[in-house]
Amino acid sequence: MKNVSFKILVFASVMTIKAQNTVGETEVFATTAQAVGNISFSYTGDLVYSHHPFFSPENRVMIMDAKTKESKPFPNKSWNTPRTTDDHYLSNVLGIRNDKNGIIWMLDMAQRNDVTPKIVGWNTQKNQLERIYYLPKSVIPAIAQPNDMVVDTKNGYFIIADEGIGNGGDGSKAAFILVNMKTGKARRILEGTRTTQPENTPTIIKGKHLAVNGKDLLVGNDGITADANFEYVYYGPLNGTKIYRVKTLDLINPKLTETELEAKIDVYAEKPNNGGMSIDKKGNLYLTALETNSVAVVLAKDQTNQTLIQDPRLVWPDGVSYNHVDGYMYVSAAQVNRGAVFNNGQSTATKPFYIFRFKPIVKGVSFR
Repeated sequence: MKNVSFKILVFASVMTIKAQNTVGETEVFATTAQAVGNISFSYTGDLVYSHHPFFSPENRVMIMDAKTKESKPFPNKSWNTPRTTDDHYLSNVLGIRNDKNGIIWMLDMAQRNDVTPKIVGWNTQKNQLERIYYLPKSVIPAIAQPNDMVVDTKNGYFIIADEGIGNGGDGSKAAFILVNMKTGKARRILEGTRTTQPENTPTIIKGKHLAVNGKDLLVGNDGITADANFEYVYYGPLNGTKIYRVKTLDLINPKLTETELEAKIDVYAEKPNNGGMSIDKKGNLYLTALETNSVAVVLAKDQTNQTLIQDPRLVWPDGVSYNHVDGYMYVSAAQVNRGAVFNNGQSTATKPFYIFRFKPIVKGVSFR
């Protein structure tokens, strides 16, 4: 792919742009008053996104009209309002995905309210609840923080990456959570293993370590995606130098022992410390590179990686997702590193919060 000038379509410095060694073009799609975590899309291409739970937002999930840029709570205000009469509300959502049937699946970590963690599916074609899958304590220990997931409609599983940093967890017990779509049965696997726990590669942004009370925050199993045919799952800890790849049928196979499963997991490529992960139809992987305000791409042809887009306003790029309607990938700038817990009790986050978009190298994978 030929190098082209990296340009920002909205009020950016030309000199800054030319200094970036990038190969893609990006633009600011919209701004919001609160931090955006992960992004998915309705059946018609409107943005459905989580407000990053790190900042304890009032509305957990929002929908933005792709044409007017107007936003409102998703699926409605009632689902964003905690109450004691029932648990049909969203407590604490970061992971959010759309499937081929127009269903938005929201991973509710439930840490803000005393309710059972769950996956909530809302059908955007019918505008109604599709199904709730509850996640029992057997798969959600105290240190769990289920962060992101693959919605595998081919094999019938939710494949959830658990960072292992809930309630003071240090990432050492990060894991996978598998949920059978048909039966609802859930199980926890690969807890604290070589591919799910973090490496000692602290997140450093502009020379400052991401730390809590002077201790580096190391995050386990985080970014996750699957190829167009759900043949392989790609994943890795946020703090780590490697992307791992495993056949989906091996990962979900209950007959394999953990030792047998681990033997089937390959190191696929090198990577920076990253949050979100996406993929295109040729197998190129897109990673949100937290320390460099950028999105990197790992090329399928040789597993090398390079910076695809970069912008100084892309502070803590988080979720990256492909819109099946307009052909763009979208990425949020969540500013997590500016949160109070990392800055002596005083948030340094600034409004507005940005949603960027860019064209992938080839068409992305919409439903995974």
